[in-house]
Amino acid sequence: LRYGRWRYAPKVGIEIRQKKHKEEEEEEIRKRAVGILLSNSFLGRFLGVNVTLYRSPLPQMHVAGRKSKRIRTFGADKNNCRMGQYVGGLSNSPLQKEKGLVMLPELPAAVLEEVFVHVPPEEVVRVCRLVCHEWRELADSAALWRERCRRDRFKPHDLTRLPTDWRMFYFLCKKRRNLLKNPSAEEQFNGWQILENGGDKWSIEDVSEPLPDETVKKFFVTSYRPCKKFQIINLSKEGYNQSFMDEIQPDILISDWYAQRRDCGSMYEICVELLNQKKKVISKFCPEPVYFEQWTDQKWHQMTHVFHGYGRGVRFVRFCHGGSDTQYWAGWYGIRVTNSSVEISPSAPD
Repeated sequence: LRYGRWRYAPKVGIEIRQKKHKEEEEEEIRKRAVGILLSNSFLGRFLGVNVTLYRSPLPQMHVAGRKSKRIRTFGADKNNCRMGQYVGGLSNSPLQKEKGLVMLPELPAAVLEEVFVHVPPEEVVRVCRLVCHEWRELADSAALWRERCRRDRFKPHDLTRLPTDWRMFYFLCKKRRNLLKNPSAEEQFNGWQILENGGDKWSIEDVSEPLPDETVKKFFVTSYRPCKKFQIINLSKEGYNQSFMDEIQPDILISDWYAQRRDCGSMYEICVELLNQKKKVISKFCPEPVYFEQWTDQKWHQMTHVFHGYGRGVRFVRFCHGGSDTQYWAGWYGIRVTNSSVEISPSAPD
C-alpha cells in the first residue's frame, strides 16, 4: 500500500494544478469586470472619486495561511462579497492609492443595473456576467436589455408581438448590416452564383458616374443576352434564429442600384423571394422589368422594397437581379448594377 499509493500522485497533482488554474481564471474575470466598472465615467461621477482606467494586470498578492499559493486580486474575498462587489483587502494599500484605484462598494441592485446600462454591451455579456451568480442574473435579465432598447430607441414594429429575448433583440438592432456578400464587385464575383451568362458574359468595370455612396468604386455590367446572378441568404447562419423571425417578423429591407449607358438601350430586372425551410416561396417582390431607351441620361437609380408582415416560417432570402442591352451590341453595353443590400430591421423607425 505504501508504494501503491504513488500511482495516484500524478493524477492528484494534475487535479491540484487544474483547480489552481481555474481559481486564477476566476480571479482574472473578477479583476476585468471591476476594472471595466471603475473605468466607466458614470460610475466615477456616481462615487465622487477620481477613477483611472487600469488596463494592465492588477498587482497580485499571495494570501497568508495554508493556501499561500492562492492569488487574491483586487481584494477578492469570496466570503466577504455581495453582488460581485469586493470589500476589504487592498482598499488601503499604498499601491492602490498611488494608482488612483478604488474599491467598488456595495451597490443596490437598481443602482448596479444603472451602471450596467452604461457599460459597453459586449463587456456586460463577456465579462460582467461571469463574475458571480447575481451579476449573471442581472446581465441576463429582460429588464436590463429592455431598458437599453428604450434608451437607444429600439422598439418592435408591432407592439403586440414583443420579443421574448430582449438581449438578442438589442444586439440584432445594434448590429444591423447588409447580409449580401460582395455587393459592389470589390471581390470579383465572390459570393454570387451565376444564373444566366449570355452574350459576352458578366463583367466588372470601374465607376465613372459616382453614386450617392462615394465609397462604391466598381459595378457589375451585363451584355447583349440576359445576364442574371443571385445569392441565397441563410438567416439562421446570420444570427436570426427561427423563433426570432416567427415572433418579431422584422422588416426586411431591399435596395439595389442600377444605371444604363447613354449610347445604348438596356433592360433591368430584379426578383427577391422569402423562402421557408424547404425553399418554397412565402412572399416575393418581382416588379416589371425597367427599360431604358438609347440616348437617355446616364445616371444611377435605386430600387427599394420593404417586406412587412410576411408571416411565419421565413428561413432564407433569395436575391436575384440582372438584365441586358436591348440592341444586341457585342461587348458590355447592358445594364449596370452595384451596391445591392438586404437588411433585417427589427426596430421600427423613430
